[in-house]
Amino acid sequence: MSDHDLRELPVKLYYRIGEVSEIVGVEPHVLRYWETEFRSIRPQKSRKGQRIYSRRDVDKLLKVKDLLYSHGFTIAGARKRLREGGAEPQQTAPVAVAPPEAAKRPGAQLRAALGEIRRDIVALLAELEAPGLEVSNRSQGAQGATAG
Repeated sequence: MSDHDLRELPVKLYYRIGEVSEIVGVEPHVLRYWETEFRSIRPQKSRKGQRIYSRRDVDKLLKVKDLLYSHGFTIAGARKRLREGGAEPQQTAPVAVAPPEAAKRPGAQLRAALGEIRRDIVALLAELEAPGLEVSNRSQGAQGATAG
């Protein structure tokens, strides 16, 4: 199967990690590692806790593999290239280290942590609003149940 020809993928809503491993041509532990390195690759979990990848996830994994293996990018370089292409959310600004007097103020660390969480949520919302987002059947069913 050609790495970049998604038309050859079986038409399914979701793929399990073993299937994705065969399609992409890497071991499952590599896929799990890439999930930690690329924020745009976030497979859902089934009720049993198994990873289930969308076609979009598989496409991103194929791009990552191409950048790393064919073009010789580092993880950081591949992340930057995907971010420039709009496939990877913008990196959040690092949390500023508070000066010693600010650390003495109650809640300074909590405020910094909440600021980081807020930036992560904003980045996720931007990704959700991106064109071409697939909606799962579960979401459609829930919307249909509330409409009637």
